[in-house]
Order: sequence, then C-alpha cells, then structure tokens
Amino acid sequence: MELDRDKRRDISREYFSRERLAEHHYRSFNAFLGRGMQEVVDEKATIDTDIGDKEGEEPVHVELGDVRVVTPRVREADGSEELLYPQEARLRNITYSAPVFMEMSIVIGEEGDQRVVDSTETKIGRMPIMVGSEKCNIAGFSDEELIEIGEDPADPGGYFIVNGSERVLMTSEDLAPNKILAEYDTKYGDEIQVAKTFSQRRGYRALVLCERTRDGLLEVSFPSVSGSINFVTLVRALGLESDEEIVHKVSNDPEVVKYMLENLEEAEVQSEEEAIETLGKRVASGQGKNYQLKRANYVIDRYLLPHLHEDGVDEEDVRINKAHYLCRMAEACFELALGRREADDKDHYANKRLKVSGDLMKDLFRTALNKLARDVKYQLERANMRNRNLSVSTVVRSDVLTERLEHPIATGNWVGGRSGVSQLVDRTDFMGVLSHLRRLRSPLSRSQPHFEARDLHATQWGRICPSETPEGPNCGLVKNFAQAMELSQNVEDEQQLKRELASMGVQGIPGIEGIERSTPADD
Repeated sequence: MELDRDKRRDISREYFSRERLAEHHYRSFNAFLGRGMQEVVDEKATIDTDIGDKEGEEPVHVELGDVRVVTPRVREADGSEELLYPQEARLRNITYSAPVFMEMSIVIGEEGDQRVVDSTETKIGRMPIMVGSEKCNIAGFSDEELIEIGEDPADPGGYFIVNGSERVLMTSEDLAPNKILAEYDTKYGDEIQVAKTFSQRRGYRALVLCERTRDGLLEVSFPSVSGSINFVTLVRALGLESDEEIVHKVSNDPEVVKYMLENLEEAEVQSEEEAIETLGKRVASGQGKNYQLKRANYVIDRYLLPHLHEDGVDEEDVRINKAHYLCRMAEACFELALGRREADDKDHYANKRLKVSGDLMKDLFRTALNKLARDVKYQLERANMRNRNLSVSTVVRSDVLTERLEHPIATGNWVGGRSGVSQLVDRTDFMGVLSHLRRLRSPLSRSQPHFEARDLHATQWGRICPSETPEGPNCGLVKNFAQAMELSQNVEDEQQLKRELASMGVQGIPGIEGIERSTPADD
C-alpha cells in the first residue's frame, strides 16, 4: 500500500529529527575514542631503548597501559583550566581539543628480574574533539542550553575546530582490503590473468599480486622483493613441499591440475631449504649465506600477506595459512583463464570500503604515537647518559603528540602522502553544510580519465546520490551519500561473528575448530 504524501513527510521528519545526517561521523569517532585508541596503544605495548647495550648496564624499557581522553579544556594565562565550548574556540581562534592521559611504567632489568622505577598516568598530549561526539562538552544539551552558550541547535556537528577553523574529515573510498580480486592485466588484454589482494594489518598495507604469464607460469610479487618470484618456490618456502599437496591445495579440477603440473615441471626448487636459499639470493644478493637466510625468513614473515598474522599463533601455522591463501589466489587466476569466472569489478560497491573520521583518526594516532615513542626513547637515553633519575613526567613531552594530531587536520595533509583529507566546512548555507558532511572522495587522480570509475554503477543505487557530483575534473570522483543512507560500522566482536558462522555450518574458520553446530549444515 502506497503511503500518502503527509505520512511520507511525517516519516521523513521523524527519521531526520535524530541527527542522522552526520551520524556516521559520530559513530566512527566515538568508536575510535572507545576502542580504537586503546587498540593502537596495545599494538605498541612497549617502548624499547638502547640502554643496556653497554657492559654492566641494566636494560630499560617503558610499558604502556590504559589511555583515556577527557572533555575539551582550555588553559588560561593564570594556569587555570576551564571547560571549553565550540563557540568559544571559534571566537578565540583556538583548537577544540581535550587532554589525553596514558598509564606509563619505566621498567629496569632483564626478563625475570625486572623492577618498576616509576609508574604513573601522565598527560601525553591533546586530541582534537569532534563537535557533537560523546566527549564534546555540548553533548546531550537541550536546545535552550545550546542557545544560551551561543550554539545553533540545528547545527549537525560532525566536524573539528582547529585554530578557530571548522574542518571536516572527508570520507574516503578505497578498495576492500584482505580480499582477492581477479582481473586481466590492462596492458595485455586477456592473455595475462592477475589475482591481487591489498593485505592490511595495523595500518601497514601491502599489495600482493599472483600473475599467470603468457607461458602459463605463476609468479608472485609483494613488497621488499624486486620483480616476481616463482609461485612454486614461494609456497615451498612457506612449508608446502610435496607436488601432490601443492596441486590439491590449489584445486582438484582436472583442467586446473593440468595447468599446475606445467608449473611444477618448471619448478626451480624441490625442498623448503632450497626455496628459502633461492629467496635469500633474491632479497640479499651479495651477502653472506647466513644473512641471506635470515633476511629471506624475515621478508616472508613480515611483508608477505601481513593480515594473516595473529597474535599468539605459531609462526609455522601462519606460514601454512599464507601458502593456502596463495593457492587460492592461483586458483582464481586459473578459473579466470578457463572462463569459469568473470573478472572482478573494481567499481562494484561490494569491493569497496569507506574510511570515515574514526578510521582516519586511528591512522593519524598510530603515527603520532610512534613519533611520541621515539621521543620518549631519546629522552630516556639522554637522562640515563646524564645519570639523572628516570621518571615518566620528565621524559614525556606532550607537544610532540599534539603537533602530530593537530597539524594534519589543520592542513589536510594526511599520513601516507594523501592531501585534501580535511577541508574547511562549506558554510554557504545549511544545505551546503549537510552536503559537505555527507560527501565522499575517491583516491584516484582527477587528471586521469578513469572513465569507468566516474560512471554511475548499479550497486550505488540507494547508497550514492546519482546527481550530486561536481562538474569538471572531479566529476564522478567526488560523490555524496543518498538522503537516507546509513553506514554500517566494523563488526565489534570478530570471534562472535566466527562462532555465528560456524553454528550455520561454515567449515574451516580459523580459531573456531571443532565447534558443535547448533543448526544443521543444510540450513
């Protein structure tokens, strides 16, 4: 039954009365404050120093604990701290930011005989706070209270105030990480098939390519190794040694097996030791044999498919998982060559992910924390050299983190060499503000044609506005969300999702082996 116009208007009014227009920014930034910051600190966990390298000197390291953010404050000339409201930050040309505190402990001694010399919660810097987020001082205010402090009750929020300027972080569109995409090589048409994946873990992103050449041989390329490596050599280095094992891990299809046997006939090596030696000669040519082996092991553990690393999982198991993943990439190449599957469409929205404010701030905080860690290491080593007492308060300089967080938001020059990530909020009119907050940008260069990327894709229906896009070089690269579009966030509990899938009968889920199914697999 079709709704009449008045009812549609009532539903629309009810829907948008709950501050949904900038909600994706709030939810993402709140998730960053609630979980993301602590995740970044837990990744870092400790700051190691060079103290203890000299004979007779005890080693020193810093352990990082809980991190917390309070609400925005301003330090006045007399040293007092007052609550800061957004309107005051705009008028006084200051940054709407809040102090960040972290538990830090200085630990001296070897493992098993360690003692803590100083453990305290210290201020490590200031974090710009999104207007309207849960840490904002005006969160939960009524319309009357907002008017009293000079705020507009209709203002959607979702932006930052840095040096008095309102800056919005542009939602960025990117290809989905950790997902195999099979396609033809653009230079050679359908003669060469490529399976690629952007392997991403803890902010590090590595492009891994598995390519089937004109001769039908498979080659793999990944960061820190120049050129390509023979597929069979690489999987043997990862622990799959026998021909039978390699073939069956790729596929049991007779046509694919025939292709794989061609690859095995041309194999350079027959054992794991030979494979690692061959890899060592590639990554450290001209060096000693021991260094070559060490470097080869380091490269395949660190740079090859980093997203398959899991804390607490044995290194051998991780390598076997990497070998199985490469076999799946090889199968995708062969299926494409045999016409069993279509080439993946990069412009399909299922193959894309959006980075919102919280994700962008997490990348920024990770870089800022690394910079702070290097500074703490330097300060500790300097204090030790001068025989001073080591204390947390003297080795932490809070302006290091503050500068690293504020400067990119103020300029738009983000980590990873991206520019234009943060922009001045378009205050031409109210609709302009809403449009700007719901805008997303593609990482593709506007000087290139990219015809297909600029096209309106069928999967954008109901998600992306078909008409609101600029004319000229940015056409189709800068887009806007549809009016009632809501952005789903990352799954909070990955283990819960895995258990749910296992209960539906999905097999081979890492970390959920031997689970009893609550529903039959046929369901």
